[in-house]
Amino acid sequence: MQGTMKTAVMTGLKELEWEQRPIPVPSKGEVLVRVEHVGICGSDLHYYEQGAIGDFKVSFPFVLGHEAAGTVVEIGEGVTDLAVGDRVAMEPGKTCGQCIYCKTGRYNLCPDVEFFATPPIDGVFCEYVAHPASLCFRLPENMDTIEGALIEPLAVGFHAANQGGARLGQKAVVMGAGCIGLMTLLALKAFGVTEVYVVDVMENRLAKAKELGAAGIINGKEQDAVEELMRATAGKGMDLCIDTAGSQITMNQCIGAAAKGAAVVFVGYSAQDQVSLDINNALNKELTFKTVFRYRNLYPLAIEAVSQGLNVKGVVTDFFKFDDVRKAMDLSVSNKAEIVKAVLSLR
Repeated sequence: MQGTMKTAVMTGLKELEWEQRPIPVPSKGEVLVRVEHVGICGSDLHYYEQGAIGDFKVSFPFVLGHEAAGTVVEIGEGVTDLAVGDRVAMEPGKTCGQCIYCKTGRYNLCPDVEFFATPPIDGVFCEYVAHPASLCFRLPENMDTIEGALIEPLAVGFHAANQGGARLGQKAVVMGAGCIGLMTLLALKAFGVTEVYVVDVMENRLAKAKELGAAGIINGKEQDAVEELMRATAGKGMDLCIDTAGSQITMNQCIGAAAKGAAVVFVGYSAQDQVSLDINNALNKELTFKTVFRYRNLYPLAIEAVSQGLNVKGVVTDFFKFDDVRKAMDLSVSNKAEIVKAVLSLR
């Protein structure tokens, strides 16, 4: 396919401009996807507002966006398992396939991964993307590309549940009711966790968690979260505690609310380089700490869960046209109390 495509390019902090860029040509093993929906992730907002996340620093110009789905419009040489017209969710990280992490199935830890919208790799705030066919997962007929774009954050939630050993009969708490917290709630419910409690300080996010099936919600600004969680378990504590907020307070609340022998999973990145944890309490309880970096081997499972009725669309609070991408970014930064999850529509 020849021609140019509209691309939203970050030219400075909180600055987006339109550029016409050549439509990419799919290489061997790739397909060309017409992007239809892109989720706005917390990492996009960090890069847009601050220009960096940890050691990853933006060099301008830069294209944001990594949660994407669309329709295959062209097939590269050697591709046999996808066809023009297939609707696909795109897993955004292309790995080397040769390192020890890739060869042992832990490809999310590959040191040479090229991940959409992680500097210096451009993202998918654009109309077309050429991507490896092996990272494009066909959507079933009962799913649309809105749900396809939300498979990426759902995979993070599934990975958090996996890391924590989530299972039927447990009681769990999720700290933070942003997009990843809510996706983790959905993942835990899909794993059969009996009761999932959610802690946040924003009422609209807590209301969304309740809407999506939380057994209980706690406003950490108005209530003692640990006390409330211990009360909910008759003093035993939670079998699984997952922190998606990334604050020292919520990390320690996980330790405080955990039952003896429980697992604590840290998902959210902290604004601080170092945090202090109540390690003596963790030792006394013999807790297991796990961490999460993206996900691995989970797109098929996440797609199947959504196909079977998992309500990922329920996480979305706002939709924006692609032409309004700057408005979408600015509002997502300035109105975090109201906008839990925004999705761009390109079709």
